[in-house]
Amino acid sequence: MLSENRFALKEWSIAVKYLGEGKQILLLRKGGIREQKKGFSVEHLEFFLFPTFLHQAEESLIPAVHQDFRDLVAAQPGHQKIEIRYYGVVEEVIRISELDRLHHLEGKHILNWNWVEKRFHYRRPGLHLILLRVYKLPRSRQIIAEKKYEGCVSWVEIEEELSTWGAEMVLPEKEFEFRADEVRQLFLGT
Repeated sequence: MLSENRFALKEWSIAVKYLGEGKQILLLRKGGIREQKKGFSVEHLEFFLFPTFLHQAEESLIPAVHQDFRDLVAAQPGHQKIEIRYYGVVEEVIRISELDRLHHLEGKHILNWNWVEKRFHYRRPGLHLILLRVYKLPRSRQIIAEKKYEGCVSWVEIEEELSTWGAEMVLPEKEFEFRADEVRQLFLGT
């Protein structure tokens, strides 16, 4: 793991919460509107998780997380600062080009099927499945919500490099590997 980094992946705040609690180890990504010409790509294999409320909607989530979503929205901080609590290291990226195969992931993420299907078909069929080791920083970092961080993009470059020193995996190694292997077997047959 890098000792410092300045790159961050913008992700719904509710997804960041579930990643940070170890309830989810994967992301299904399509990319931001401004990225559609070239398409989404995993530009960085390590990054901070940058929580955003942009495009986040309760109707996109499975019912089991609706209350957590409402609580998170109610506690939403002002738009002055963004709190960075977690760091991700990409374990694997799997391009999914068959919609039906995504049914195998039900229960492994917080998105409902209608949203998964809609995002799969948006512009070009397909999604990126990102298996992610998530680390909790020893203390959260507040960054100023600058204009350059706004908009529908996946990747942002933070003004200053932030330290990852003292970050600890949110899941024990064996549990992460077990869950990651389950996903790999579904899509890679390994």
